[in-house]
Amino acid sequence: MPQLTGDEPLSGRSRSLSRDRGFNVFWAAQTLSVVGDSFALIALPLLVLHATGSVAQMGLLTGAAGAAAVGAGVFAGVVVDRLDRRKLLIACDLARLVLYALIPLVWAFGPQIWLLYVVLPLAETVGMLFSVTYVTAVRALVPGDRITEANGRLNATAAAAGVVGPLLAGVLAAWLGPAAAVAVDAASFGVSAACLSFVRFKGRTAPSDDAAPGPRRESMGKEFAAGVSFLRRHPVLRSLTVLLSVFSFLTLGLNDLIIYHLKHDLGQGDGAVGTVFAVGALGTVVGALLVARIRHRLGFGATWTGGVAVCGLALAAIGSAGSVAGIAALTAAFLGCVSVSGTCSMSLRQEVTPDHLLGRVTSAFWTIHYSAAPIGAAVLTWAAQRYGTGSVCLVAGACCLLTAALALFTPVRARRPEQAGPVAGGPVLSGPGQESARSGSCRDD
Repeated sequence: MPQLTGDEPLSGRSRSLSRDRGFNVFWAAQTLSVVGDSFALIALPLLVLHATGSVAQMGLLTGAAGAAAVGAGVFAGVVVDRLDRRKLLIACDLARLVLYALIPLVWAFGPQIWLLYVVLPLAETVGMLFSVTYVTAVRALVPGDRITEANGRLNATAAAAGVVGPLLAGVLAAWLGPAAAVAVDAASFGVSAACLSFVRFKGRTAPSDDAAPGPRRESMGKEFAAGVSFLRRHPVLRSLTVLLSVFSFLTLGLNDLIIYHLKHDLGQGDGAVGTVFAVGALGTVVGALLVARIRHRLGFGATWTGGVAVCGLALAAIGSAGSVAGIAALTAAFLGCVSVSGTCSMSLRQEVTPDHLLGRVTSAFWTIHYSAAPIGAAVLTWAAQRYGTGSVCLVAGACCLLTAALALFTPVRARRPEQAGPVAGGPVLSGPGQESARSGSCRDD
């Protein structure tokens, strides 16, 4: 198996992840952080709904946060490829601790919707930087043949933590108010930062000493363009970027639609909201635990396309479901298949991208495919308030099915795209750490 940049050469199967201390500490940190995130997932929409009663206002806030994440994606990869990645992860956690802590502090004196429009976009900007760094960190923590397994474990335990989180968030929001649930999210970032301080990466986490003083650094725009160029020349990543742009447009506002459907259409309380998202997280757990096995058996193309197709079917039915149990089951199916498709997509990108470009390629990938999503969230929630969640979910689900069908006519249908050679012409190299491209292949588990 070809060696991945920054990893030690592998001979056969690498050792079990269960005995890898660095990965396990990182794993625990992210699991704890997701427990807090699941509180905010419920609490922030409830803060808006309690204060305004408007699903359109919820969608507008989601859109504003998403737009900030898109803007951050332009520079996030460049920053990640230039700075020490471990220190960057810790700094991002501490920044989000401060930002989210502001909400319950201010809310103690009364609702201030304007604060959410300030804090959430800033937090999403930092979150995008963290997310890009997170992808490169997994690459530096585990060998190439364990990437899909590592991503599956991270997603599975994060989702398992998300089962408890929404339940507790719903109870806490009903008892002390949504602002208290946001305080839990803030605290979780502090715990995550403390855990990450004990992690030591095996691969490169900062620019190499021999490259730093030599080659000149290009402008941020040109360095971002290096990531875009790699995506454009890689046939599978290019197609995935386009297809996921459509999928993200259709689904970013789904959480708001589910909450609105439960609260407005069915007259349910905050506890029901927490229950639905807790059950939905179980679907994510199942999908994350099975993704490596499914990909090994069916190949990348069938796994990714099938996951998107099931997402479409579940989404189409959510808006017309008349019971909490039905919505919970459909949400679990949707999130489970998002987990399967998303893990496949992220793992492929980690497998085929040279290490010195991984940050820029990741941020370019997310920025491009996510750019229309904030508009989609605002449009879908506005349409739901005007035409009803049933009609909106049905149309969005049908479009997701069409996206899956279109994937069958693109290189995404390939069974083993990670085993293809380097992209034609090689990657565009920019900045420090220039080196020849090597396409890492891995055995799926």
